[in-house]
Amino acid sequence: MEAQWITALQQRIGKERVQTGTADRHSYSYDGSFGEFLPEAVVQVRSTAEVVAVMETANAFLVPVTPRGQGTCLSGGPLPVKGGIVLDMSQWPSSVDITPGDLTARVSPGTLTAAIHAAAEEHGLMYPPDPSSAHVSTIGGNLAENSGGPRGLKYGVTKDYVIGLEVVTPEGKIMQAGGSTIKNVTGFDLTKLIVGSEGVLGVITAATLKLIPKPPAVQTIMASFASMETAGEAISTTLTSGILPAKMEFIDQACALAVEAYQPSGLPTDAAAIVMIELDGNEESIQVEARQVSQIMKELGALEVIEPKTPEAAAAIWKARKMVSPAIAKIKPTKVSEDATVPRSQIPAMTARLADIREKYSVSLVVFGHAGDGNLHPNILCDKRDQEEMKRVELAVGEIFEAAIELGGTLSGEHGIGTMKSSFMEQELGAVGVDMMRRIKDAWDPNGIMNPGKIFAEPGQRLVLTDE
Repeated sequence: MEAQWITALQQRIGKERVQTGTADRHSYSYDGSFGEFLPEAVVQVRSTAEVVAVMETANAFLVPVTPRGQGTCLSGGPLPVKGGIVLDMSQWPSSVDITPGDLTARVSPGTLTAAIHAAAEEHGLMYPPDPSSAHVSTIGGNLAENSGGPRGLKYGVTKDYVIGLEVVTPEGKIMQAGGSTIKNVTGFDLTKLIVGSEGVLGVITAATLKLIPKPPAVQTIMASFASMETAGEAISTTLTSGILPAKMEFIDQACALAVEAYQPSGLPTDAAAIVMIELDGNEESIQVEARQVSQIMKELGALEVIEPKTPEAAAAIWKARKMVSPAIAKIKPTKVSEDATVPRSQIPAMTARLADIREKYSVSLVVFGHAGDGNLHPNILCDKRDQEEMKRVELAVGEIFEAAIELGGTLSGEHGIGTMKSSFMEQELGAVGVDMMRRIKDAWDPNGIMNPGKIFAEPGQRLVLTDE
C-alpha cells in the first residue's frame, strides 16, 4: 500500500509524473560523484504551481525533498540521502526571454545553460558563466551550485550574473528575491544567499540573469613548459602585468597524453604543463596583449608558444581542453574529481603538495583546471571495485582538502560541498561559521525537509568512497 503522501502527490501532480517504480527510482539514485541513495518517489515538475504542491505536501507529511537537474553534480548535491522525494526539474520546459535593452534574460530552471549562451549571442550579447558541463547541465543546477568555468577569471561566476530569483520555500510559499535592476539594495541580499546554497533553502523556479555585450574579437595562445613551477610563474607574471585574460587554463602532461590517446588534437606531449589563454576585447587591443603575453611566456622559458591564426585552430585547442575529463576517464573505470582552490600565488606550492600526495598514497593523480583563479581540478583515477585502492584514494582526497586549506584556499571553487566535503567544512570555516549557517538553514526550513544531508556533516561523518 502506497504512503498517503504519494497518493496526495498523485492527486495534485498526476500519476504519470509521480514515479514509484524501482527502475525509475534507481535512475535518480546517483549523480556524478559517489554514493547511491534510493528515493521513495520521483516527481517531475513543470511549473511553479507544481513545485508549490510538492513542497506543501512534503511539509505536511514531513517527507524529505531533493531537487535535481541533470544530475551532473560532482559533490553529491542531488543525492536523496534521506530517501523521500527527488524533485526532477529537468522536465521543466526550456525558456529564455531576453530583454536586449536591459541586458537581461529571464530563464526557467530546466533550461540548458548552453541554450542561454546561444540565445544571448543572437542579440550580440553574452552570458559569461561557462561551466564545462554547460551543454548538458541546467541553469537551475548551476544556480544551486554557483557554478564557475574557464571565464570565471575575468568575468566571475554564476552568482555575479543573477539579479533576481523566484523561489519556492520549504513550506510551499513563493518568494521573490532581487528584481530586474542591476542596482538593488532593498533589504538583505537573499539572491546571493540562495545562489550556491545547494538546494537546502528552497527550490529555484525562475531567474533573471545579467548579460553583457559580447567582445568583438578573441585571441588564443598556448604555451608549453618543462615544469609545473615554471608554468605557475608564467601565469602569475601574466596576471600582474596589467593584462586580464578571459581564460587561463592549464593541464599537466598526463592529461595531454590522455587527450592525444582519446582523440588526437595536436597537444604537445613532451611538456610537464600546458597553459591555454584566451584574450578578448577590441581587435587592436588584443593584438597588443597577445604579443605581450607571448613574450612573457618566452622569457620564462616556454618550450613552445602557439598563436592560432584561425578561429578553427583556436577552437581545436579549447576542444582539447574540454576533452580532458572524458579522456582521463578512459584510463581507469572510476574518476574522483575535486576542485580545491588556492590563492594564485600558491599554485606552485599546491602542485608540489599534489605530487607528494600522489607518491605517498600510490594513486594515479592528474591535475588540470582554471589556473588564472587558482581553481585546480586534481583528479584521481582508480577502480571502485578495488576496496584497498579506494581506501588509499579516500586518504589522498582528504589530504588534498587539508593542503588547500593550509595554503589559504578553500574546499571548493565550483563543485560545491554536498556530501563529499561536509566533514571538512569546520576545518575551513570554524565551528562558529558552520553554526551560523546551520541557524540560517533551520530558520528557513524548520522541519528539515529541504535537501537534508548536504553541506552540514552529521556527528562522526567522514569521507567514504568504499562500500562500507
